[in-house]
Amino acid sequence: MGLPQIDITFSTLAVTAVQRSQRGIVALIIRDATKTTAISEYKVASDVVSTDWTSTNLKLIKQAFLGVPSKVIVVRGATTDLDYSDQLDLLKSIKFNWLAVPGIDPADVSDIATWIQTMRQGNIMVKAVLPNSVADNEGVVNFTTGDIKVGLDTFSASEYTGRIAGIFAGLSLDRSATYYELAEVEDITEDADPGAAIDAGELVLIKQDGKIKIARAVNSLTTTSASKSEIFKKIKIVEGMDLIKTDIQTTFNNEYVGKVNNSYDNQVLFITAVNAYLRGLQGDVLDPAYDNRVSVDTEAQRLAWEAAGTDTTDWEDKKVKEMSYQSNVYLGGNLKFLDAMEDLTMEILLA
Repeated sequence: MGLPQIDITFSTLAVTAVQRSQRGIVALIIRDATKTTAISEYKVASDVVSTDWTSTNLKLIKQAFLGVPSKVIVVRGATTDLDYSDQLDLLKSIKFNWLAVPGIDPADVSDIATWIQTMRQGNIMVKAVLPNSVADNEGVVNFTTGDIKVGLDTFSASEYTGRIAGIFAGLSLDRSATYYELAEVEDITEDADPGAAIDAGELVLIKQDGKIKIARAVNSLTTTSASKSEIFKKIKIVEGMDLIKTDIQTTFNNEYVGKVNNSYDNQVLFITAVNAYLRGLQGDVLDPAYDNRVSVDTEAQRLAWEAAGTDTTDWEDKKVKEMSYQSNVYLGGNLKFLDAMEDLTMEILLA
């Protein structure tokens, strides 16, 4: 009698998807010798105890709250640490969405990027904002704008990564960060060719109409392929992908793994619930004009039987679909994610 619960779970996830997307968690790694507390969690900027941090680090932490994330988790590193391995080990058991390491040494940037990629390969869909990172990966945002002037302070790209991570953690999936205004920033050293920087996988700030804005919300991915097309460069699209993957995987693990026999009928129940969930995301995350759905991946299931020594030559796709293989659930489908309006082409004909 436990199976119908999954419909309720997916329905709730679909209804709250956009709300959850704008309540992301930022994790910061900061080297500071003021205290020895390894992990500090804050829900609002006023929770940060000023005497726990140096004045410089206090500013970096509070900047992350300007994007209104649901929480900021700060993992403290010692000023004598040679790398960030201890802090990354702590983060493995902490739930967060976006990571930044304000003030990171350039030599350590690639190590953090590699860690993010490893986590994502293990289906932990975290992302990071890193300065001057050529990670070429959709999970890493390469922030490169420097000389960011805020009041009497001037911040480097590295120091401002926490602020940028806070924006992405607090931004709803029904919009993009493209042209997001950083109202507190008074001036920057603008890239000579922002378009070329964007094409190179850089997230840059620009001056527009007297305001400082994010140019185009892209990650560091530059190398595309058949499995990773141009859309993987967009932060909004990757956020939607990560949300769906995490929701489906988490629900499957909690409601099905070890609890339900792997029969075709039970797979159909799961597929029906997933497709209802996907329909609930249409309009904000998925394109409502497209048939967003999943079904049994007959090709993958056939290959599994063939690999086990079973000749499926005479099996029609219907039989393959109904012949579940051991404990494996093979699903496939097509989804069309909604991007934000960012480019305008308008042709004017003169009479």
